[in-house]
Amino acid sequence: MSVVDAPDLTTLAQLRDSGHQQRTVKAEVRDNLLLRLAAGEPTFPGILGYDETVLPEVERALLAGHDLVLLGERGQGKTRLIRTMIGLLDEWTPVVAGCEINDHPYTPVCVRCQNLVAAEGDSTPVAWKHRSLRYGEKLATPDTSVGDLIGDVDPIKVAQGRTLGDPETVHYGLVPRTNRGIFSVNELPDLAERIQVALLNVLEERDIQVRGYTLRLPLDLLLIASANPEDYTNRGRIITPLKDRFGAEVRTHYPIDLVHELDLIRQEAQLTWPGTPVTVPEHLLEVIARWTRLVREAPQVDQRSGVSARFAVAAAETIAASAVRRAAVNGESEAVARVCDLPSVVPASRGKVEFEAAEEGRELEVLAHLLRKATADTFRALLAGLDLSGVQSRFDDGGVLETGDLVPAAQLLADLGSVPGLAQLLDRLGIEQESPGMAASALEFALEGLHLNRRLAKDSVGHRTVYGR
Repeated sequence: MSVVDAPDLTTLAQLRDSGHQQRTVKAEVRDNLLLRLAAGEPTFPGILGYDETVLPEVERALLAGHDLVLLGERGQGKTRLIRTMIGLLDEWTPVVAGCEINDHPYTPVCVRCQNLVAAEGDSTPVAWKHRSLRYGEKLATPDTSVGDLIGDVDPIKVAQGRTLGDPETVHYGLVPRTNRGIFSVNELPDLAERIQVALLNVLEERDIQVRGYTLRLPLDLLLIASANPEDYTNRGRIITPLKDRFGAEVRTHYPIDLVHELDLIRQEAQLTWPGTPVTVPEHLLEVIARWTRLVREAPQVDQRSGVSARFAVAAAETIAASAVRRAAVNGESEAVARVCDLPSVVPASRGKVEFEAAEEGRELEVLAHLLRKATADTFRALLAGLDLSGVQSRFDDGGVLETGDLVPAAQLLADLGSVPGLAQLLDRLGIEQESPGMAASALEFALEGLHLNRRLAKDSVGHRTVYGR
């Protein structure tokens, strides 16, 4: 996103003369959201699969001026969604220069800025803060203290000669330092209940209290929290008074449609490698997407835990890495992922799934079975009705074909020989630019599909696979 230069206004007088109007954070977000909706622009760029479910709820909450909590299993994009809300703030906002809590020059709230404005008047120095710096985030951990969030006495300032009653001896925590911005608490139930109490005033009275100081700082911020469902997390809960103070609760979910699952993999997976062109064909990405959905629905998997979107992203990156490894070993100029790369994702993905206790020891077996089912489902979806007799006839006379994750594409094609119907196969898989790597990937996918439909035999020994009658 391009950044426009900050306004050239450096004093309070210049700011007033410019006609600048002060708005609260929630008013900024509301006005900018309405502008995007009216223009038909994406309200939360990069968020996929939520257009008809989650995003309308979030938009209504922001238009209503509500603080909100996003509730959902791991890997559903809660933090990503929160961070995109920064784009709904004004690009630049004026602050009193040097203020720790971003006071607006028109209405300073901290003692330091009130004294400065009283002394300097219209000459009070004004600075401009970009919206990217108006976002604060805290991952809730059991050791988080009230001082971390709200503030505490600064012993250095006391040692410099100030009295303990002086408000300027306060060291502000993360929440007041995000004043006039958006503050996010990730995994809110992990925050100790006595610490959650410190947020009650922030959400309702919109102020903070620091120890025994006679100090009331009216804060202007949008507070957003994320949490896993309480029936899954055993680490804590959101206390009832705090839950009541959030204006809206929005439930997130995993991609509903296969199309959204694929879009998410394409957007998030790092499939480009410096120096080595690498391609993961669409049919293999679809296998990964279908596999992810099957694992989520499997009765052997703990449904309360869920299967993160990172599961599919990491799997796509793993088969890309396997293709790059093969190209490096064989000196190939291009790296194209093939079916022989798929088994590598099973052990790599084991740690991302929580199984039911009864499945202990069978985790890899379950994942491998579901991967085969995903491959068969993808084969039927993409190649149903296609005449593959030309591929199958290669084995009618008892011939065999050996492949594996280190067998180069050129060797595979040479061993297979001329294949009638190859052009139709490539066309059905959407492969427009034919190359040895892409042709080998398509043919190997067809061979695996024929095997899974009991039309070819297959024998796997180590990293070698042999197809035959």
